[in-house]
Amino acid sequence: MALNTRVPNGFGNLGSLLQTVLPWTGLSVVALSAAAVARRSALAGVAVLVPAVTWCSLFAGTFLDKQSGGGDLVVVGHNVHEGNRDPRGTARALSAAGADVVALEELSRPAVVTYERELARTYPYSAVRGGIGLWSKHPLQAVEPVEIMPWTRALRATVDTPKGPVALYAAHLASVRVLPSSGFTTERRNEAAAKLADAVRAERLARVVVVGDFNGTTDDSALSPLTSQLRSAQQEAGAGFGFTWPASFPVVRLDQIMVKGVTPVSSWTLPATGSDHLPVAASLRL
Repeated sequence: MALNTRVPNGFGNLGSLLQTVLPWTGLSVVALSAAAVARRSALAGVAVLVPAVTWCSLFAGTFLDKQSGGGDLVVVGHNVHEGNRDPRGTARALSAAGADVVALEELSRPAVVTYERELARTYPYSAVRGGIGLWSKHPLQAVEPVEIMPWTRALRATVDTPKGPVALYAAHLASVRVLPSSGFTTERRNEAAAKLADAVRAERLARVVVVGDFNGTTDDSALSPLTSQLRSAQQEAGAGFGFTWPASFPVVRLDQIMVKGVTPVSSWTLPATGSDHLPVAASLRL
């Protein structure tokens, strides 16, 4: 646990895989505790304190409720899943969440019309490019694709809020798989993250929000070219891990809202929709 950043990615990207499931290494403490009780060994019981303290040093602060009020901009992000059988219900649930800006990933072509129709009632400004869409209560300017993959998987827009412009990036990084022959396949995702990181680094506006499905966690050091530039709204202003996938029993947070130049005041997940991901939300002070 303590040396997770030292685990190499040379074979099968084992370091990234470990960092993706890092919170669940706490289960080893439970297993070791049970073994110590079975052995009736005081020495084994004391030894269990080492991984227990290590895990707590990494994650105990995650359980503190860091949410507060007073935000100026509420952002919702959601991988709506191209196989979503209820886009209408998903759109209505997102519209009812009270966000100022909604960023959607994995939009299927047939479903775009439904999302546009349902969200237009609340959000007069919108932009859809490929499988990425933005809906906003505030005007959207300078909307353009960000080339992170051969097809459109990211958008950049300026949101003209009452407190000034905010650069908003919505992205869906490449998918990953765990395969017996090759391990944790993250190369395409890492390449996409590096290109998105370049775009964020070159951004001229001081206030930046990046929202999307990263197909990875903020603990994954392979994503550090991007995540090192930004702050996680969940880590800074959430309560708990905020796991988002799979929606039926979330065990990992793949969906992120990250910021620079603004202050997260609260972060949370929304109830499940027809997607295999949970929506994420954050309130930001500009």
